[in-house]
Amino acid sequence: MNQPIRVAVAGAGSFGQNHLRVLNEIPGVTLAGLFDTDSKRAAEMGTRFGCPVFSSLEQAAHAAEAAIVAVPTVFHAEVAGALMKLGLDVLIEKPIAASVEEARNLIDLARLHGRILQVGHLERYNPALLALRGEITLPLFFEIHRMSLFTPRSLDIDVVLDLMIHDLDIVLSAVGELPEEIRASGIQILSGKVDIANVRLSFPGGCVANLTASRVSTDKVRKLRLFQPYQYYSVDYTRREGVVFEVDRQDRRIGFRQLDVQPGEPLRLELEDFVACVRERRTPMVDGEAACRALKVAHEILDKIEQHGQLVERSVLAYEARSPREGAGRKESGFEAKREDSL
Repeated sequence: MNQPIRVAVAGAGSFGQNHLRVLNEIPGVTLAGLFDTDSKRAAEMGTRFGCPVFSSLEQAAHAAEAAIVAVPTVFHAEVAGALMKLGLDVLIEKPIAASVEEARNLIDLARLHGRILQVGHLERYNPALLALRGEITLPLFFEIHRMSLFTPRSLDIDVVLDLMIHDLDIVLSAVGELPEEIRASGIQILSGKVDIANVRLSFPGGCVANLTASRVSTDKVRKLRLFQPYQYYSVDYTRREGVVFEVDRQDRRIGFRQLDVQPGEPLRLELEDFVACVRERRTPMVDGEAACRALKVAHEILDKIEQHGQLVERSVLAYEARSPREGAGRKESGFEAKREDSL
């Protein structure tokens, strides 16, 4: 009989707590303990989940053979790198790291030390997406919306790295190639970073993906629409369900069916897969390379957003310069100003 896999958790914040809860429920897993730089919070979570609290990563490595890294993104490379050097397999919450260079370093470390490196792109384990994966043939067009209510969580990164990166990973895995053109815009609203973004990706094979992500929405929305030859898919990640409209090639009739979605909690499915990868020494569904590709495209999007922001700023300054001063009369619209310039 296989011995239980001993798994530690680094980071006892909001998502680290979810990992602690689920690890306690999975057969064949022993929750080895947790580490967090906030000793008070660590003690509270240790009591809540009935596990040891480590005072250092070295102590965690001594007690475990695998670890979940759920610390802030800026510390992913430092913490995950240290754990792999200490001999542990790791699952890192998304994004894999703060920069592509750090991601590449983690991939190299995993290869050098023979460690499993999995990245927590949780949506890949959504039962609705698992059902969709087996049906994708030639994706031609994606329309994806991911909207969240504003919370103070993950404000160390912008909405592209916080939310949209899930959908970038999904699209890249489905299309199987990197985009050749990126158009993007985004704005800051309630934080010091981009809170809402819209992106259009064009791929060499002709596929196009429109993605919108917001963390300042009044509603929580997680929806994907996919078009491919003779088929249209609509998937609701929150409700974990999907429908298919398809055209019969012979009689041209339109059919309708539900996706065959099997029940399951995405986080549990993800952690069970991680444990299986540790036990069987196989490559995870979302390995370091897949996560690095999504991160690379995310940073290219951020560059495009910055360029768009500079363009908007110049337009605003030009508008203010040609508009009458306050109290001197009605301000002209941009269209009216351009029309008068042309007369």
